[in-house]
Amino acid sequence: MPTTLNPYLNFRSNAKEALTFYANALGGELVTSTFGEGGMSQSPADADLIMHGQITSPSGLVLMAADTPEHMEWSPTGNVAISLSGEDRAELTGYWDKLAEGATITAPLETAPWGDTFGMLVDKFGTSWLVNISAPAA
Repeated sequence: MPTTLNPYLNFRSNAKEALTFYANALGGELVTSTFGEGGMSQSPADADLIMHGQITSPSGLVLMAADTPEHMEWSPTGNVAISLSGEDRAELTGYWDKLAEGATITAPLETAPWGDTFGMLVDKFGTSWLVNISAPAA
């Protein structure tokens, strides 16, 4: 198995909602386990929180996420973005359209100065996304 690099997002208490949204946007199977199921809850409030969640899409995208229980320090991440890049316009535009639901569009998905189609958004969960669709070869 080759080494992989996967985004792993942390939420305060809405990882299940975010993962469900991302599974719908990216496609694929969502698998989750809670702190209660893993025997790791330190209080009854933690039991139903997501200890680990993972989406694996048919095209091989992997996105992981978890909740951070109240007793642990948590800070929203403002210095990280997830980038989706490739040549398949229909696939990438589909991801964009679904991720854009309730999002703040920071750069619309349009032709960029370098010739590709590019856009940036912050989704309704506060995660930053970049989408780059390679221009057809001349």
